[in-house]
Amino acid sequence: MRPVEVWVPDVRSPQFVAEAHRQSAAVASSTHAHDDQAFIDALSRYET
Repeated sequence: MRPVEVWVPDVRSPQFVAEAHRQSAAVASSTHAHDDQAFIDALSRYET
């Protein structure tokens, strides 16, 4: 076994928060928002 280092975005940074908000607003205002949410809801019903 050997150690592995994984770098992930800092979700506390203002830039990350702003980009996450921008992307979620774009998805929410899409003409496909209802279908997209139905797809996610359907996936969420499955257990692993």
